[in-house]
Amino acid sequence: MIKGLLRLVIAVIFILSGFVKAVDLVGFSFKMEEYFAPNVFDMPFLEKFALPLSIFVVVLELLLGFMLLLKLKLKFTLSALIALCIFFGFLTFYSAYYNVVTDCGCFGDAIKFTPWQSFIKDIVLLVGLIIVFILYRKEFKKKDDYTFTSKKDPSGTFKYILLGIFSLVMIYIMSQGIMHEPLIDFRDYKIGTDIKGEKEKINKNPSEYKTFYSLKNEKTGEVKKVNQDDYIKKTEYWAEGSPWKIEEGKNESVLIKEGYKSEIVKFKIEDPTGMEVTDEIIHAPKAILVFSYHPKDISPELLKQVEAKVKTQGANIVYGVSTEPNTFKTIKNMMMDGTAIKTIARSNPFVLILQNGKIVDKQPAKDYVK
Repeated sequence: MIKGLLRLVIAVIFILSGFVKAVDLVGFSFKMEEYFAPNVFDMPFLEKFALPLSIFVVVLELLLGFMLLLKLKLKFTLSALIALCIFFGFLTFYSAYYNVVTDCGCFGDAIKFTPWQSFIKDIVLLVGLIIVFILYRKEFKKKDDYTFTSKKDPSGTFKYILLGIFSLVMIYIMSQGIMHEPLIDFRDYKIGTDIKGEKEKINKNPSEYKTFYSLKNEKTGEVKKVNQDDYIKKTEYWAEGSPWKIEEGKNESVLIKEGYKSEIVKFKIEDPTGMEVTDEIIHAPKAILVFSYHPKDISPELLKQVEAKVKTQGANIVYGVSTEPNTFKTIKNMMMDGTAIKTIARSNPFVLILQNGKIVDKQPAKDYVK
């Protein structure tokens, strides 16, 4: 009873974890790119393989989770899941210890974990899998439920049929997310989101941070962390002749008060001179924004088509938003951080339509021009 319940719980966790990533595989591939970045594993040559690798990892997670649920090839399934959990555990520990990837994307945009929470989750799952492995070890000696003997078990055949149906459904969900938009949008930028309203909530309840200086006493060698207020108040730290010196590159910004949490805090659009135009956009009766996080990869023909169409839609504001100032040819160019654009757009380019700051439509450009 206990071993069966534990097996089911772990199986469901893996299936749910795989499902929320399968819905938005492009988003998960962006997270994989973060791991390949120079400041993490320094493997930029793998960035172009981020999507195929994401598909591989998610398919593994889904199939193994479903096989555990059905008790199919239990020894192989549990062994593979343990290996997968060790791999994820290494990634999350590295992220937490070195504070490089602040969200592993384990549950996509549906559930956010800090790096240490993700690592603890992986350790708990790993322990659970090892316990299940031990509890079921006596059953490993039995033949598989589905064999090529003359006496085939109908229940085994049915399990494989279920696995096949599950695989087809997941393939459809994944392909929709890759070619169009996620079938289920867990992001803060889903249709119906009031960006203007979210901005107001953030402004009313902002997060508060304090800088902590790393100070070293040049006479004694003592090192201490001092927050910005104490540093200013105590002249012993900064007066002329003070032995205390700030250690360059070791200062930290620490969250003191958690404010209203929303990805909309990163919705900040500027013109090429650095002047912010966000308020103008979210207060316009109708604004159409064409986003691009990789301007150099845009098809010139597609760009021409989308620019031609957006100019005929009667919008008060039509802007092209990218990481480079000369991306768009016939509409005004605006600038935004590339990571922030990826949070909004899963296709390159991508069209977002706002009415008084509320998202009313969002489409990949290739769908928008049809």
